[in-house]
Amino acid sequence: MTKRAARAATLTDVARRAGASTAVVSYVMNNGPRPVAAATRERERVLAAAAELNYRPNRVARALRSRTTGVVGLVLADASNPYFGALARHIERALGARDKLTLTGNADYSADRQQDLVERFLAAQVDGLVIVSADGGADVAAEAEAAGVPAVYVHNRPASGHSPVVSADNDAAVHTAVTHLRSHGHDRVAFLAGPHDAGPVGHRRAAWESAVGRTDDTLLRCAYARAAAAALTRDLVARGAMPPALITATDEQAIGVLAGASAAGLSVPGGLAVVSLDGTPDSAHTAPALTVAEQPLRAMARRAVGVLLDGADSASAEAVPPASLIVRRSCGCGSG
Repeated sequence: MTKRAARAATLTDVARRAGASTAVVSYVMNNGPRPVAAATRERERVLAAAAELNYRPNRVARALRSRTTGVVGLVLADASNPYFGALARHIERALGARDKLTLTGNADYSADRQQDLVERFLAAQVDGLVIVSADGGADVAAEAEAAGVPAVYVHNRPASGHSPVVSADNDAAVHTAVTHLRSHGHDRVAFLAGPHDAGPVGHRRAAWESAVGRTDDTLLRCAYARAAAAALTRDLVARGAMPPALITATDEQAIGVLAGASAAGLSVPGGLAVVSLDGTPDSAHTAPALTVAEQPLRAMARRAVGVLLDGADSASAEAVPPASLIVRRSCGCGSG
């Protein structure tokens, strides 16, 4: 015979075991509204009783009482991209530190899917939205705020958008990368951009043009994919058109460049010096390891959560530092 699952412990059960009122148990488990000092025996008894009974607060019941769900929706441009994946981990941790549960949706670079995710999150009564938006698409944060739900963009905001945005370091990162490659004697520093100049990569391309003072034949383009960058690199090497120094807009492209160079028999950094502008964890484990302008993803996440939960002008929101140059082998700096 199948045994019936044991009944979940209730707040009343905890109160009875701890010899306290249900009100005190509620205050302890929900950190208010009346404080119960951490060192008091009453609080210790409640926590011990909750542990013995394996009691878990009912988020649904708490949501009905407080009119909040404790859930924040996170819309990712592409969950499979290591840059967005690393950023998502930091955002989830920052929200967890504020006692918020993260509900994540993958837009897969689709403006229509991003719109659908936002509508679904709003229907689920989330307390806020963090939108790691890709290029294009509507200003979905404005739609959320019109419904009374705070929203913040991270990494990118649509050109028509006016909601708060926490951006990566685009200008200083590019200038640092150009300066570093020039310190190796490279007068011609090429740039690998995306298929078009929208969004953050467009800002990075503009910063590169400002830093080098010319574009001519040193501006390259391909999709934000390893396979596309590898194919481009093989073609350039075959035609004898590969520049000696290259800054890639993204790590995904940089990893593809390394693969394409290896397949074509081009030595990195001997025949090609490479610096990338994301600095994802994957960049440390390529062959050779990538020199990167590492974006401050943790600080970006913490600031975005501060802005979302405390307001756009919150002084408690963490400032975002510039990208850091992490020197490894791909630029020609030896073992790094």
